Amino acid sequence: MGILSSIRRWHVRDNMPIREIVRKTGLARNTIRKYLANKVVEPRYPSRKTPSKLDDYVNKLSAWLKTEAGKGRKQKRSLKQLHQDLVQLGYTGSYTRVTAFARRWRREQQELLRTVGRGTFIPLAFAPGEAFQFDWSEDWAVIAGERTKLQIAHFKLSHSRAFFLRAYPLQTHEMLFDAHNHAFAAFGGVPARGIYDNMRTAVDKVRPGKQRDVNLRFKAMVSHYVFDAEFCNPASGWEKGQIEKNVQDARHRIWNKLPEFGSLDELNDWLHQRCLALWNEITHPERPEFSIAEVYAEERSHLMVPTRPFDGFVEHIKRVSPTCLVTFERNRYSVPASYANRPISLRVYSDRLVFVAEAQIIAEHDRVIVRGNTLAPYSYGLPLAGATRRRLVGINPSPHRLRSAFGKR
Repeated sequence: MGILSSIRRWHVRDNMPIREIVRKTGLARNTIRKYLANKVVEPRYPSRKTPSKLDDYVNKLSAWLKTEAGKGRKQKRSLKQLHQDLVQLGYTGSYTRVTAFARRWRREQQELLRTVGRGTFIPLAFAPGEAFQFDWSEDWAVIAGERTKLQIAHFKLSHSRAFFLRAYPLQTHEMLFDAHNHAFAAFGGVPARGIYDNMRTAVDKVRPGKQRDVNLRFKAMVSHYVFDAEFCNPASGWEKGQIEKNVQDARHRIWNKLPEFGSLDELNDWLHQRCLALWNEITHPERPEFSIAEVYAEERSHLMVPTRPFDGFVEHIKRVSPTCLVTFERNRYSVPASYANRPISLRVYSDRLVFVAEAQIIAEHDRVIVRGNTLAPYSYGLPLAGATRRRLVGINPSPHRLRSAFGKR
């Protein structure tokens, strides 16, 4: 994923010729052309692991090396002694395998000592188009007569301070991807890097120093939009202080004066227009003679215009029940009767669910957050009669009723 992101960034953002990319990476010209022509953002490679006789003794050997590292020079056991002790435990491999593992283990410990405790400083001044910052917050709004808790995605361009807000019912991967699509469309382009905290929708595991196990779908989005993702140190909110302040400012600029809305889409349309209005009302903190909108107008030409939105779905494999229903988030969604008792693919978007089988869409539903419903689809990929579009709420239909309603394929 890393080399593919570099290739796309060099070619798309830096306009580097393919010959120069071949020289820098050592890859074949046809391989680079294939990656660029097919717009591949998430390469898949077969997982290969060569078995070793040492695999069953790795934990034991690591513990011994850690113990010996804390002893004095004269008290330490040599690697030959450690090899002999492993042989007594049943190890049948070679001594060179043990020494190679010990060298690798020591390098990792040295790298750990170099990274842990060393501060990472993010500059407070940003060039045009250099970076944006992102964060989530929780706020409340009255939607369809009900006071509803919402998850708000905040984006802010670090140079011009232009900001964008969008509300969602949940903080999930598909909501995060949809928020990036709308934010980059509102900004008219993508900065060179994004600054995040260690949110679970992006980081699977926080490792020592700046090392992170980044979620594969989040990596795919970063590669699609060709920007670098940087993650703050844990509990170091000042490293993205602009967006932290934006969350606080938005509460008295926006949420304290919020009208009532009929739907979430109406709220998000209002938020978009309100953000654009505030760009003209607020002066730039470092250039008080200009508004945010005026500085943003200068920065926009430095943003990279994306080719198309990221297809931000999260995929699950589901088995259709005998009653032609698929369960997701405690709601049941119907599919054609011919797929009963068969596995299908469920693609989860922020506002809809798409059911795929045999390389074609077999059903599509509006996503329902309130749990405990049974829903009929609004599309099977074919025009439907009025009876098949009705919503079945709170019932558990029998296979016969579903066959009569939707028909067999």
